[in-house]
Amino acid sequence: MNDVVEELRQVPGIQFVDHIGIAVQAGELDGQVNAYKLIGFCEVCREEVRGADQVREVLLRIGDGPSLIQLLAPLTAESPIQRMIDRNGGRGGLAHVAFRVESAQRAFEAMRASGFRTIDSVPRNGSRGTTVFFVHPKSRADFPFGFLIEMVEAPEGGEG
Repeated sequence: MNDVVEELRQVPGIQFVDHIGIAVQAGELDGQVNAYKLIGFCEVCREEVRGADQVREVLLRIGDGPSLIQLLAPLTAESPIQRMIDRNGGRGGLAHVAFRVESAQRAFEAMRASGFRTIDSVPRNGSRGTTVFFVHPKSRADFPFGFLIEMVEAPEGGEG
């Protein structure tokens, strides 16, 4: 375990938790957004993400800090979020934890060099103009995370 912690310390530029992704069932997104607003969260972004992701997402800010909650509802039956919901017996839940990095490319190269298995073959465009890549939950046989990790680089010159 200490070796894995040391290897993660060597991933350049991890800054903070960017967001926690939470899967919600299709048709429940607006209700979930309203529930978070009732406890003081503020909606900062809403968009449909097509391509391989096939989700409708809403980002909610937690107080004045940089961290967000990302609610994800599937747009199609082929959406990875819908497949996750199906595996969970029709329930939503934790989809991933995302970390902000200075450079997605440098973080990607460092993680791959340390033996982490990435889902993406290269960093790619994410929502909000970000650059992202995902790390498989079982990417390390010696110490799997047990949940999906996303690495997020802010858009150039922006907070994203």
